[in-house]
Amino acid sequence: MSAIEISKKLSVAAQPSLAEIQSFRDQGFLTLINNRPEREEPGQPGNQAEQQEAKHCGLSYAFIPVTADTITEADVRAVQRVIDESDGPVLAHCKSGTRSLNLYLIGEVLDGRMSADEVVEFGRSRGFNTSAAAAWLDKHAARRPQVQGFFDRRTWSVQYVVSDPATGKCAIIDPVLDFDEKAGATATTNADAILDYVRDNNLTVEWILDTHPHADHFSAAQYLKDKTGARTAIGERVVDVQKLWKGIYNWPELVTDGSQWDRLFSHGEAFKVGSIDAKVLFSPGHTLASITYVIGDAAFVHDTLFMPDSGTARADFPGGDARILWKSIQDILGLPDETRIFTGHDYQPDGRAPRWESTVAEQKKSNPHVAGVTEEAFVALRTKRDKTLPMPKLILHALQVNIRGGRLPEPESNGKRYLKFPLDALQGAAWE
Repeated sequence: MSAIEISKKLSVAAQPSLAEIQSFRDQGFLTLINNRPEREEPGQPGNQAEQQEAKHCGLSYAFIPVTADTITEADVRAVQRVIDESDGPVLAHCKSGTRSLNLYLIGEVLDGRMSADEVVEFGRSRGFNTSAAAAWLDKHAARRPQVQGFFDRRTWSVQYVVSDPATGKCAIIDPVLDFDEKAGATATTNADAILDYVRDNNLTVEWILDTHPHADHFSAAQYLKDKTGARTAIGERVVDVQKLWKGIYNWPELVTDGSQWDRLFSHGEAFKVGSIDAKVLFSPGHTLASITYVIGDAAFVHDTLFMPDSGTARADFPGGDARILWKSIQDILGLPDETRIFTGHDYQPDGRAPRWESTVAEQKKSNPHVAGVTEEAFVALRTKRDKTLPMPKLILHALQVNIRGGRLPEPESNGKRYLKFPLDALQGAAWE
């Protein structure tokens, strides 16, 4: 196997054998990127074997699997991060090296270091057919909203900035307020990273959008509203969630009319992000209030569909329902096949790098919870699996903040804020 040098820091290659991995360190490489999906063909070593061999040889290792038809900008950025963070030369491989090179070339064009017109010739001069990268760039250029994801490793959550290149207006979706339940400490690290991105790209925040009141992290919506003056919004059925949790928390003074947000969206309601048309789909099942934001060709589905290798979201929270979740998923899959699907969590199966973008077509083809599955089979699968899942560790902490639009409890007489934590409130949940 011979490596082809692409830049001072990156080389690409075809599938190496485990024995060949042993020689990479001697060749000066410090990092190995595997861009092949598991079980792509019989006989390939596979992620676990490559990872173990890389570790044995003292190489850093990253698993970022893609196919030619499913490369996303998030994949491109994941590869760039690994290259940037490596202390020395990186070797990326797929079956032939072409996909690894395509990922690099797409990033170079997106970042303005190369023209899209140069992509095919760059590949040809090095023995590769990179027309798929050129086709990806043509398609990408026609898409109106730009989407930047921010992954929070503490909660496995993905936050988004969705912007209109024509106007510089943007929306922030499902931002995270950092919380350490062991220390009871809050921070704004995630939200400030979003604000840095907004500032660095000369964007103006129009909207701060929540898809639902989250059970696994605090919402930074109120913090970001205070910083930007943007309008906050959520689905109108949040009032049902407020009423439900008002009882669970025994919280008589809680206002349950949704007034904690500037706007409550109804199903089918239209709005704009800059000049980009957007609409709301009511997507209950995970919670009573879950909605999907469809902004241009991008659908932000949060806890309904995950990446195709991760299935779907649980439906056993108070107010959840697996059958209703199935119907919501069918509505999402009824969008055009080329619609980009952005999920709100990624749990990194098989240790792969975080991913959060797919398409309707890819979900229908590859998600084992929906591809060729009947409603009855889905309900049975989802119900059985949910019985084995412990509740999110922050559910009782987070809901009392998130049903108030991300507002922390008011300080008490000593200036400290206190969360209320009901015991035995969620009967029947699995124990870890």
